[in-house]
Amino acid sequence: MRKSHPLRRVVLATAATVSGIVLLLSLKPSSDPGAAQAAGAGAAAQEAAQGGSGAVVSGTMTGDAAQTQYGAVQVRITVVNNKITKAEAVQAPKGGTSDQKTALAVPKLNADVVAKQSPDIDTVSGATYTSEGYKKSLQSAIDKANASAGSGASQGSGSAQASGTFTGDAVQTQYGAVQVRITVAGGKITKAEAVQAPKGGTSDQKTELAVPKLNAAAVAAGNADIDTVSSATFTSEGYKKSLQSALDKAKAKAGSSSGSGDAGASSGAAQAKTVTGSVAQTQYGAVQVRITVAGGKITKAEAVQAPKGGTSDQKTELAVPKLNAAAVAAGNADIDTVSGATFTSEGYKKSLQSALDQAGG
Repeated sequence: MRKSHPLRRVVLATAATVSGIVLLLSLKPSSDPGAAQAAGAGAAAQEAAQGGSGAVVSGTMTGDAAQTQYGAVQVRITVVNNKITKAEAVQAPKGGTSDQKTALAVPKLNADVVAKQSPDIDTVSGATYTSEGYKKSLQSAIDKANASAGSGASQGSGSAQASGTFTGDAVQTQYGAVQVRITVAGGKITKAEAVQAPKGGTSDQKTELAVPKLNAAAVAAGNADIDTVSSATFTSEGYKKSLQSALDKAKAKAGSSSGSGDAGASSGAAQAKTVTGSVAQTQYGAVQVRITVAGGKITKAEAVQAPKGGTSDQKTELAVPKLNAAAVAAGNADIDTVSGATFTSEGYKKSLQSALDQAGG
């Protein structure tokens, strides 16, 4: 039998590696307005993988929460050397029959992502809505990976973090939402706080016990690998997930600004960009805000989601224009609540703050 030449085996192995990298970083971006930037970044990443700038992506990226008929779905992926090594759902529908469908679908979806290295995965029979939401959030996470590659930032250590304040995504737990905000300076977490935590009944005591310990642990560790507080397991797990989301945003901000130099930073500040905040759930429906930022200022604000149906239509029609105008005027999320639309106003401000965090404002 003829032996395969060693040089030929090396060439074939190299070709296979390059093909795998191109598959991940040339994925079709989402149709969200912010995805146009990710598309350009993906092209840059693909060029790097083929020998251009040499960009290599490693890190954890959390996709945007995708709302479905039965609840939110949010996916986090771990990428090592341009390959998805892990996929997990940090949010998924729960309660009633949703628990069974989530338990059935999510492990299959996670495995399919790692196997196919693509958002083009099969819908799980009997869990269509969860599957579709999963794929949308997965695409968002991949877009962020592409943007990270396109920025030209070094991903070697995976620990580079921009200075500023970053608010993680709200994580739903059995007893209520948990959301963490961190302050980063000099690449370290200098402050951590829970802007949302379970409350009411025994949750008040557990939150009062757990949150200070979790805040201190986050600062001490500098990452989300912190201990669960005994008797406050759900709060602790939600805290760690939201903390990881905030760290992801800090890393993404560091990557987008790294290596551009003063001239590049100046031109980037003058260039308008559109950023969509995370979805904020209210008693009457979801609120989500999109802002356009140019020259370091908010030039436009709009609600892409707001409560609707019944009296909510009138309240939304009354409140949203006022909130939009206030956001532009103030340039931050410290705006007044519109009388008669308290829940919508609070949701608006939370989503606005999330958009500002992403924009670096």
